[in-house]
Amino acid sequence: MPFHSKIMDEGGAASALASSSSAAKAKTRKPKPTLISRIHALFHAMNRKPLLKKTLITFSLFCLLYALFNALINPSLDADTATPTTTVHSAILAAAGAGARGAVPRVRVYLYDLPHRFTYGVIQQHSLARGARPPHTVSMLKYPGHQHMAEWYLFSDLIRPESERSGSPIVRVTDPEEADLFFVPFFSSLSLIVNPNRPAGSGLGAEKPAYVDEETQEALVEWLEMQEYWKRSNGRDHVIVASDPNAMYRVLDRVRNCVLLVADFGRLRPDQGSLVKDVVVPYSHRIRSYDGDVSVENRKTLLFFMGNRYRKEGGKIRDILFQVLEKEKDVIIKHGAQSRESRRAASQGMHTSKFCLHPAGDTPSACRLFDAIVSLCIPVIVSDDIELPFEDTIDYRKTAIFVDTESAIKPGYLVSKLRAVTPNTILEYQKELKEVKRYFEYEEPDGTVNEIWRQVSKKLPLIKLMINREKRYLKREAGCSCICTNQTTFRTL
Repeated sequence: MPFHSKIMDEGGAASALASSSSAAKAKTRKPKPTLISRIHALFHAMNRKPLLKKTLITFSLFCLLYALFNALINPSLDADTATPTTTVHSAILAAAGAGARGAVPRVRVYLYDLPHRFTYGVIQQHSLARGARPPHTVSMLKYPGHQHMAEWYLFSDLIRPESERSGSPIVRVTDPEEADLFFVPFFSSLSLIVNPNRPAGSGLGAEKPAYVDEETQEALVEWLEMQEYWKRSNGRDHVIVASDPNAMYRVLDRVRNCVLLVADFGRLRPDQGSLVKDVVVPYSHRIRSYDGDVSVENRKTLLFFMGNRYRKEGGKIRDILFQVLEKEKDVIIKHGAQSRESRRAASQGMHTSKFCLHPAGDTPSACRLFDAIVSLCIPVIVSDDIELPFEDTIDYRKTAIFVDTESAIKPGYLVSKLRAVTPNTILEYQKELKEVKRYFEYEEPDGTVNEIWRQVSKKLPLIKLMINREKRYLKREAGCSCICTNQTTFRTL
């Protein structure tokens, strides 16, 4: 073969080989990865990752898919300024925010615009009954401090700007058609004490006072019963604060369908109130909160109590406890009425005691329990029928010692039980009290008010069930409004 032919043949072969190699490279070149292939690779990689990394990757993937979904079907309204990057970024932030909030929609609450008589009018009458001059404007009225102030704090929360209600589980709406619940801002507990030294149920005597709580209660219910939204649900989606055990006593049968916010059920019949439909709320503590740290050394007194020695009904145990405890060493138990001086003495006593006694009052609960909690003084509860606030959130066995009445009145039993509690156990109780303390601080940003709204919000499914259930029945028989038993109180015709 001629030399130049050989070269040509070799050159041709080389060229062919090069062409073949190029074609092979072209055939084996990897395509540009797509979104789907990347997601597939991500899932494949997750099988080799630890649990924590898998969780993080899953969350990131969820945010990415949510962002893409929103970018495709919910484009920005401002097309001139929005870019794909900002739209996706906003969607990711929205997804992350929804995850952080648990994606639970806020319950919508409508605040009734009640006539002046039932809100600021009550404050004004309370002030006038104590010799004050009539104010020039409503803004000059100040709600007076007392142990049942939940009604004021909830009302104040709803009239604040929404920007100041961060973390609240409810949102105020101005259109009643949008509302899930209707809040009735009647100051029922303050109304009860407008006239000094006039007990509830004393009736209308010969000397009729300028303000009569019973008349105000009845006028309120008459006003409510004329409202369209009350008629629509028979009051079931309405919320009324009646935290004083005697509040609303004259009209309870007419408002028993409502969600009642109460201190306890001591004065309510089973068909008027129950844990099923109502919410137990804390008293407003009347002493200064303890801001120090947990300690045993700074608390020299074993057991402290200061309050009214003589009470009615279940509170009769107080006198017996006084007799049993007043001579015990390291125990301070003394009679004291509500006054500024008494509150100062109670603050000092609770802040320097390991345990604080909480016997029943006229009803199973009393403000002293909540004074003890914010003082980090371990409550010793001697009240067999007590109901406590927020028990789905707080395990009171970790924050208080419960003693049955029969055992508590045995000489020596209570102090022996308390002396047996070790310093380390006392510190554990105090740490738990410090953890839950905010639930009993009405002025805390995420304290009592927000927790009450959470509890009220949880009643919404039952409220809707009862409203819809009543609509399909034509005749209602007498029965329990609170569904505290499994009996059916309706029948079809």
